[in-house]
Amino acid sequence: MLPLTVKQISESYRSDADKSNFVIDGIEVNNVRLLGMVMNIVEKIRDVSFNLDDGTGRIEVCRWLNDAAESNEVAAIQNGIHVQVHGHLKSFQGKSFQGKKHAVAFSVRPVIDFNEIAYHYIECIHVHTYNKRLQFSVTSSVEKSSDFDQMVLATFLEPKALASECGLHVDYIAQLLGVPKNKIMESINYHTDMGNIYSTIDDYHFKSAHNG
Repeated sequence: MLPLTVKQISESYRSDADKSNFVIDGIEVNNVRLLGMVMNIVEKIRDVSFNLDDGTGRIEVCRWLNDAAESNEVAAIQNGIHVQVHGHLKSFQGKSFQGKKHAVAFSVRPVIDFNEIAYHYIECIHVHTYNKRLQFSVTSSVEKSSDFDQMVLATFLEPKALASECGLHVDYIAQLLGVPKNKIMESINYHTDMGNIYSTIDDYHFKSAHNG
């Protein structure tokens, strides 16, 4: 659940690997946490939608109402109040929308303690800085490596590899790239020394250290 500002979302783009996700600060993002003021609320039988203004921009938020509990949750939502939104990002389809982003919320909660507003922005700054440093670290280390080392590192940065708890086995990489195992190990040792990857369940399984 990544804390974000609307400006960050407006500058995001679709992931090449998974079109359902967006990339922000080099990290694939789906579920987000937003905080801002409710504006232009529209209540319907099955959903409530409104614009969320956090001072950096506005984004449309939709909260579907499937049961009484969800209806009760949004009963207190009014124009002019601050809310915290948990949800996932989507983009409108069609030429007229030009990929405009919106959020489908699975939780909308009024902000009672206004310290939450300052804390949210501090979190956004911290996460933004951390992710940008990770991207700089990856870029710097890759620029110093050979083309082959870059190819090996790229296998660890694939979405499926990042999602695996065990990472990738050396034999799998050797088979995937069609390269002898000893040459793969040389590259893996290089990336381990650089801090790009680390061993997991044994000496032959490795995982990217830059998961976001």
